[in-house]
Amino acid sequence: MGVEIERKFLLKNDNWRKVAPKGIRMAQWYLNEAGNTVRVRIADDKAFLTIKSKSVGISRMEFEYEIPLADAEALKMLTQTPIVDKYRYKIPYNGHTWEVDEFLGLNEGLVTAEVEMKSEDEQVDIPEWIGEDVSDEKRYRNSNLAKHPFSTWKLNDGE
Repeated sequence: MGVEIERKFLLKNDNWRKVAPKGIRMAQWYLNEAGNTVRVRIADDKAFLTIKSKSVGISRMEFEYEIPLADAEALKMLTQTPIVDKYRYKIPYNGHTWEVDEFLGLNEGLVTAEVEMKSEDEQVDIPEWIGEDVSDEKRYRNSNLAKHPFSTWKLNDGE
């Protein structure tokens, strides 16, 4: 079992593109939630099953296992929410890896960045292209974007 401790940010400009390597295309969907998150993700030609506990602050338990691609495709039939489609770019910066997600489909126009930390009070150097910290805003979580896509936020104020 691992513990995920991460902060999430919006981006204030596109300068991250100057340092980003080739992105990985990801599609992910959610199977059920009762405070916990069960996610299936295909990243390029690999598939993963991830279970995350309810968050306490910016921390939560995380279990992730690689599964056969065919199993992931079959599990897609169990989802009741739209697939979250995005490109992920992993950008090293001063001892941390920033994961920039550029969303597609119903979430097109949204770009976020996450950084994982070893502890909640760890100090992280923030690149100049990072904007507002939205770690505590549930609407930016991928599991919420499946239920309430970014394209609908103007219609209902993000709820």
